[in-house]
Amino acid sequence: MKNPKTYIDKMHMWGSIWSVSALCVLFAVPLVFSLYYNVFPAWNTFLSAALKIIPIYWLTAIVEVITYTPMLGAGGTYLSFVTGNITNLKLPCALSALDRSGYRATSEEGEVISTIAIAASAITTTLVIAVGVLAFGPSIAKITAPGSVLAPAFNYVIPALFGALGASYFTKHWKISIFPILVGVLVYVFAPTMAVGTMIFITIIAAIAGALVMLKLKIIK
Repeated sequence: MKNPKTYIDKMHMWGSIWSVSALCVLFAVPLVFSLYYNVFPAWNTFLSAALKIIPIYWLTAIVEVITYTPMLGAGGTYLSFVTGNITNLKLPCALSALDRSGYRATSEEGEVISTIAIAASAITTTLVIAVGVLAFGPSIAKITAPGSVLAPAFNYVIPALFGALGASYFTKHWKISIFPILVGVLVYVFAPTMAVGTMIFITIIAAIAGALVMLKLKIIK
């Protein structure tokens, strides 16, 4: 008699199904418009441009999967990559929920908590955007205009979000955080246009290496 499927097995099965389904829907949209209007891109021009851009996104995609999965868990990773906006919303929500619960994303409890937090984030984001479009649609151009008093605030939304989230971790593990912060600053000094996904991967490697060195030197226990 075969063993019943575990939560992780089911998560991988449904995660794969929904990921493939999302890809099909995304590719179907431009295909349907092209078929309906009988307008197709010049394939030579399209492939020439794509070959210059695709390698950058392939590297970022691989790095993000390797980086995010240990922090989000299997279910959280599938749901995040289907719904999108991982760095800005899904990752901070999952990390905050895991931090408050005291579980790791790779534990069974952490898997459930991370997935629920990301699902709640996706639903809340959709509702907030819908309300925002209806309520502020007529005035959003004036609020975000260069001459508006509120315009500068929109440039610091993401730094403020990650600053608040990172501050709690830095205060708890300030010794470990010193090396990856220095590495991140130095990398951006010499490569200011580096993708965020690649930078996250680099700082994680720096944090692990720094922690191992400090553990070896008995700076941390």
